Amino acid sequence: MNELKCNADRFAGFADIYDYARPRCPEKVIDYILRYMGRKPSVVVDIGCGTGLSTFVWSQISDTVIGMDPSEDMLAIARQKSEGYKNVSFILAFSDRTGLDDNFADIVTCSQSFHWMNPETTLKEAAIILKEGGIFAAYDCDWPPVCGLEAEYEYNALFRKVKEIEDVRPELRNRFKSWPKEEHLMNIKKSGLFRYAREIVFSASEECDAARFINIAFSQGSLQSILKSGITEIEPCIKSFTERIESIFGNEKFTVDFCYRMRIGIK
Repeated sequence: MNELKCNADRFAGFADIYDYARPRCPEKVIDYILRYMGRKPSVVVDIGCGTGLSTFVWSQISDTVIGMDPSEDMLAIARQKSEGYKNVSFILAFSDRTGLDDNFADIVTCSQSFHWMNPETTLKEAAIILKEGGIFAAYDCDWPPVCGLEAEYEYNALFRKVKEIEDVRPELRNRFKSWPKEEHLMNIKKSGLFRYAREIVFSASEECDAARFINIAFSQGSLQSILKSGITEIEPCIKSFTERIESIFGNEKFTVDFCYRMRIGIK
């Protein structure tokens, strides 16, 4: 449990940046899940919901929508945004201790979050709270979004430096625990809790500008951990990255494509 608490703490202090920069839940997520479900859901549970970017989209589809996250910072923004949504609520909880009833939910989702959860205990909990025929869906996008060679080069250069710093500093490296995203589908299958599982690959377009692209980088927990630790070695790289992105895009608005992988399990 300590490692999961550390994972939650990793996302403290920049919820406003996260909410501004991160992508919204793509419509294809809903379309694909409903295609497999074949009916209207009455309860959707969004685990690791962050600021609610992946939660509110279900409010027009499901009678009840519950977002769940172990970060008070993230939930503060989600709850602020929930005013006016009578069927959306948020709970402070970890993924394997939701406190929800058995056979409660039609759909359980994890957006950009399943790799921060213990897959074995999380999938057990998801299977318990899901109704028969219910769907578990974990979906993630690749970083950076598709936007062009120069900007992507600068983004990747920055995060090569981030990884270099993490690799030589155990106080950073040992402060979190993540599970490989490429093992999500295998973990769903080997759990034995779902009668069908598969991966679905798609993309989703969103509008962007230089400020948002820069803040996508600042919304990453790895970079934020270095900044919160006061490590000045990263500062020249951040300065270079920011200046180059502003030079590349100027005041232009442009379209980026987030490339997604969604792994589903049907109970």
